[in-house]
Amino acid sequence: MKKILMILGIAASVLMISCQKDPVENTATMATAGQWYVQIDGVDASGNLPDESYADIYGLGNVMFLTFNTAANKADEMMVSDLGDFWDFQIVVKCDQNALTFGNTAEVENLSYDCNVLLTNGKITLNGAQTPSGKPADAIEFDITFDDDDAPAMYGFDHYKVHGYRYTGLANDN
Repeated sequence: MKKILMILGIAASVLMISCQKDPVENTATMATAGQWYVQIDGVDASGNLPDESYADIYGLGNVMFLTFNTAANKADEMMVSDLGDFWDFQIVVKCDQNALTFGNTAEVENLSYDCNVLLTNGKITLNGAQTPSGKPADAIEFDITFDDDDAPAMYGFDHYKVHGYRYTGLANDN
């Protein structure tokens, strides 16, 4: 009986040791990384809607965007992607983890297909938005243009204003 208890004890010890995992470290862009539900508006050069018809300019409603670290995992750069649900873009932008700001001063290459993208005035505001379920969430906003986009000139706006909130995990907040 002692032998069986000893074997069971050793087996239990081996099992507990083998289940221990190394802790997962945070990414360098943890403060600015996230899943976001955003609306895309067509705005004038001052960032204002020419009129209400330019709000949610393509009638997409809330679109999911992602912000995440690059493979280099640097604190001063991150990826921004629309997952192909708006313009099909994925770009690298400069960011400041302390100020919660991001963007570029010049166009950058779109990694999804051949075009250039300018993302400016990006900022995240902690608890700066209210979700559809009425809960507070972090807000995101930025301006964006695409060098292969004729819509602004055709429809009388200057660029897109993207704005929304961080995904909360609640079903009513999609």
